[in-house]
Amino acid sequence: MINNQLDPTDIGLLSLLQNDARLTHKELGERLHKTVTPIHLRVRKLEEEGYIKRYSAIVDPKKIGRGLIAYTQVQLKQHSQESLQNFQLEVVKLTEIMECYHMTGAFDFLLKVAIKDMDEYNLLVMNKLSKLPDVGMMQSFFVMSEAKNETAYDLASLLPGSKPQ
Repeated sequence: MINNQLDPTDIGLLSLLQNDARLTHKELGERLHKTVTPIHLRVRKLEEEGYIKRYSAIVDPKKIGRGLIAYTQVQLKQHSQESLQNFQLEVVKLTEIMECYHMTGAFDFLLKVAIKDMDEYNLLVMNKLSKLPDVGMMQSFFVMSEAKNETAYDLASLLPGSKPQ
């Protein structure tokens, strides 16, 4: 369900927490002109209903030796439900894989890979990815520079009376 159950306070909470999940309930309440108790109850409700999936810190990949980011498209040899599930079950176990999406189009999966350098990427492809079930063709794209990297969704359009941009 999209925003049928969300009111302006819920949307405000989600917006604030997306940008700083360390805000206390007191700080959230001050910004939304509410007391701590209803804020606490609303946040818990948003968590229970799955609007808030988890809290995390965003780490700079370069600072931890994972400065090379690649997007790798993978096409499987077979497209049975079993083949797709087996590949997905195995690829998500690889720590170098940051994101995995089952896609439409010429390739079956899109992987976001974070590694140290090209040598490490070569080892990943040769020793891990190519050995996964039913891997056929792979094509990789390497990030040269990052112009935008957002983790927060624009929730203003969910507010009553807002117009699409």
